[in-house]
Amino acid sequence: MWTYSKRGSRSPAASEGGSNVPPQLAGGTFGGPLAGLTADQFALFTRGSGEFQRVFTPETGLGPLFNAVGCAACHEEPLPGGGGANDPAQEGEDIEVHATAFHPGAKCDNLEGVGGQVIQKQVTPELAARGIGPEPVPPEATLPTALRTTPDLFGFGLLDAVPDQEILALADPSDRNGDGISGRVHRLPDGRIGRFGRKAQEATLTEFNTGAFVMEMGITNPGLLIEQTVHGTPLPDGVDLVGAEPELTQGEFDAAHGFVHFLAPPPRLPLDLAGRTGAVIFVGIGCAACHVPALVTGPSPVGALSLKIFLPYTDLLLHDMGPALADICLGDPLPSEFRTEPLMGLRFATTFLHDGRAATIAEAIRFHGGEASRTRDRFLRLSTGERFALLRFLRSL
Repeated sequence: MWTYSKRGSRSPAASEGGSNVPPQLAGGTFGGPLAGLTADQFALFTRGSGEFQRVFTPETGLGPLFNAVGCAACHEEPLPGGGGANDPAQEGEDIEVHATAFHPGAKCDNLEGVGGQVIQKQVTPELAARGIGPEPVPPEATLPTALRTTPDLFGFGLLDAVPDQEILALADPSDRNGDGISGRVHRLPDGRIGRFGRKAQEATLTEFNTGAFVMEMGITNPGLLIEQTVHGTPLPDGVDLVGAEPELTQGEFDAAHGFVHFLAPPPRLPLDLAGRTGAVIFVGIGCAACHVPALVTGPSPVGALSLKIFLPYTDLLLHDMGPALADICLGDPLPSEFRTEPLMGLRFATTFLHDGRAATIAEAIRFHGGEASRTRDRFLRLSTGERFALLRFLRSL
């Protein structure tokens, strides 16, 4: 029989930073903007939707090394801003390969000197004409490499607006409360807290987006002017058809970023009796210890993001998930450490876990190890009816 876990059940209003204004529930249109945008912000979102769905060519900055021809080439399901088909057997645009070098006791090598951790699987005709094909996994990389599915981006602006103190309040790296969960923040080299990416390797949504343009599309932008290299070798002259840098203007980037920044979180389906029972079981067996249901944003000059309660089901912390899920290091996080994946929008997923290896939610839970072992074992001990109720709840998210 499962027992209740206390962590993850606190009220998000307790962390509103001392403001006298009570937080309000975030809302908006699914696949559309957050509620409460100003006219200018709505116009930026609308313009950004077009930029997000734009198909780039070598003449407009694509490549020469790239994984996708535009944002929506991967972030497309069920609407622009969503995830991808994410079928590891296909390993197409929606599934990419990451590689680093891990040596126990030494600092993780992100392989920046030989092209970085993201492996680009496509090249432009101009680069192919020089006899250069898709980027191979560097021989310096530690095997196995990592597969990464395409996450959906709904509600990412809200995650960006969660104050650091909200994340720090959830951290328990030494497991002081003895619940077996020892989530820790990912402190970047400059001291900031990471929150985006499967290893919490990016501190802000802006950096997440600037990196995506360069690493996924080979498009330099005002936030990141560095072109990708071929195993550390600069690109040959004449293969980059856009002479001016950056290849994406500030206005174009601001529009694309604005679209992601202002995307509303996905709505939840109404719960029937089984789903409501499953919500109780979700907390009771310990899922909410890491997949914290509610977070609250801090004060923001953007009213639509200011002091908003939303339901991401994450603590944005790193957790040891055990050897079965381990793949690569990335900066400070070890191969077995991953940021808690938000569960908002889970019902739209077709595969599960960071690499898409699980075909069902139940299979994904069975793969959980490390800090999640106790919760996984409680799940395995559920009766058929209890398991049905829990999965019913999860499919409502």
